[in-house]
Parts: sequence; C-alpha cells; structure tokens
Amino acid sequence: MMSLQEISDRLEIQDLFARYSFAIDERDYDALDNVFTPDAIIDYTEAGGARGTPDQIKPWLKNAMARFPNFQHMVATTKLELNGDEARSRTILFNPMIYRKDDGEDQVFFVGLWYRDKLVRTDKGWRIAERYEELAYTYNTPAMPAPPEV
Repeated sequence: MMSLQEISDRLEIQDLFARYSFAIDERDYDALDNVFTPDAIIDYTEAGGARGTPDQIKPWLKNAMARFPNFQHMVATTKLELNGDEARSRTILFNPMIYRKDDGEDQVFFVGLWYRDKLVRTDKGWRIAERYEELAYTYNTPAMPAPPEV
C-alpha cells in the first residue's frame, strides 16, 4: 500500500509533467523555470534537437518550434521509481505536429518518444534535473531544414 507521501509525490510529479507539456504547447518557455532545476541538463539530441541547460534551451525552443503552427505534447504512462527526495522516470510521449511547407501546405506528422528523467524534490516542489528524450518512432515526417543550433 502506498503511503500518503508516495501518493503526494506521484501526483506532484504527474502535475510537473503536465506543466512541461503545457509550457511547450502554449509556447510559454519561461514557464519551464517551474519545471526544471536551474542547472538541469535537457537533451533532445536523439530526436535531432539540442542539448543544454534551461537558459540555453528556452531560446532554442522558441526558434526551433516557430516552424510548427501547432503541436501537442501528450504525456501518458510513467514508470516512476521514488527514492526519498530523488526519483527516476520513463514516460511515454505522443507528439502530433503540423509542419508548414514552403508552398503553404500543412503536413501532419507524428513523433513517439520516451522521456527519461531524473527528478529532485526542491524547496519549490519536484523539478526535473535531467531530461533525455529517447526517440521511439516517427510517422509521415516531412523533409525540413535542420533545427537551429543552441
């Protein structure tokens, strides 16, 4: 049986993952300050993205995501291993995206990912200290220019 602390931790971490998704989908990249630790390492390289700290990744996201008129980051099943004030998780992400081609035509494509995270409890609640984006699959991905550098 789960303790009240474990139930609370699991709900807070679930909320943390939702805050991440909404920050990205609403293009509110400064909201990521309430998701990551200031010294977090965020690694999107396996899916063709960048690697860096939140201060490096936020402006990169603004540029990289500008070419997509719409997208959704839908987090689902999480395998969570709690260990006091630290945790490790692996979470499914389904990410439909729209890419606007040079001729104005929109192409919908899909990306399936796993987020592999190291989480820490801080005085402001749970935060992600490390995020690695593991590519599972893509479908109907259009040819497009490489994303900008960090």
